[in-house]
Amino acid sequence: MKAPVPAAEQARLDALRRYDVLDTDAEQAYDDITQIASYIAQTPIALISLVDGERQWFKSRVGLPVSETSRDYAFCAHALLDADQPLIVPDALKDERFADNPLVTGYPDIRFYAGAPLVTPDHHALGTLCVIDRTPRQMTSEQMRTLTALSRQVVAQLELRRRSAELRRLSAEREVYLSQLEDYQQKLETAHARLHDISLTDALTGVGNRVAFDERLRDELYRATRDDTPLSLLMVDVDGFKAFNDTFGHQAGDVALQTVATALRCVRPSDFLARYGGEEFAVILPATSREGAGILAERIRKAVAGTTCPHRAVTVSIGSSTLTPGSADGALLVAAADRALYAAKQSGRNRVAHAACFAA
Repeated sequence: MKAPVPAAEQARLDALRRYDVLDTDAEQAYDDITQIASYIAQTPIALISLVDGERQWFKSRVGLPVSETSRDYAFCAHALLDADQPLIVPDALKDERFADNPLVTGYPDIRFYAGAPLVTPDHHALGTLCVIDRTPRQMTSEQMRTLTALSRQVVAQLELRRRSAELRRLSAEREVYLSQLEDYQQKLETAHARLHDISLTDALTGVGNRVAFDERLRDELYRATRDDTPLSLLMVDVDGFKAFNDTFGHQAGDVALQTVATALRCVRPSDFLARYGGEEFAVILPATSREGAGILAERIRKAVAGTTCPHRAVTVSIGSSTLTPGSADGALLVAAADRALYAAKQSGRNRVAHAACFAA
């Protein structure tokens, strides 16, 4: 089904053309955003789509070889109709708007679509930051929050482009031009820094995500080898979390995870806290022996047990492992901590267990 033309369509098209971005070359800042969107949503396709009069054109794309399609078939054209919320299509074949769409019945075989509108400061929707899969699915609320946050970063990049262009046109004196351009460059660098933070932060809890954990573990393994110091790791799992979700619902589960993450911030400034996945957290402890890791793990366990969580109390089980000086195998460290975590669970939960870890 072809999408209706939005109200004030000419004003929307005028706003799009003010950015002078259509048919421009690829740019790293936009490509970084689509890469992050694809990673966070775990979809093979991610696009920055701008909807022109007769086509949708992709400023950046992951997993799709074409640079544009007809507007008649564009899912993003439907997303323009409500600029205030994302368009989510769990199964295109079951949606009368898209069931006979050539992009669904043929290549690229779209089944799932989620698009966050790119909304200008004067509230014109130019297109979307969208993620696409070839199988029906859903996205979590935190994934959608992150996709929407990234869509705002796309608009921030477009605004910086527009302002820089205006500056080049309007600056009559070189010194004024250079001064203002430097100011916008600083804003651009700040926007890039925010984007980097988004890519390394768990949207729900505000702690590091799995990507940040992997990067930090590599760095700490290097330092431990260089300085000949021990390195410890804690794997922290919320006890009975599936039952908690089943009983009280996923929103209550999200609150519980946020509460646990706040309690886990009792770690030292030198330690690194990340959400490893689901209800599991990880804490990297640089230059920390087995004994020191045990003390910190017990501090964390008590901190969580002492929190006030809606519905019922929440506890954690903790697995601890330590690499001896001179070894640098992160996989061994994680595997040992996982074994210890399993032992803590098996022995009754709400406790700490340690597993030895030696280089092969």
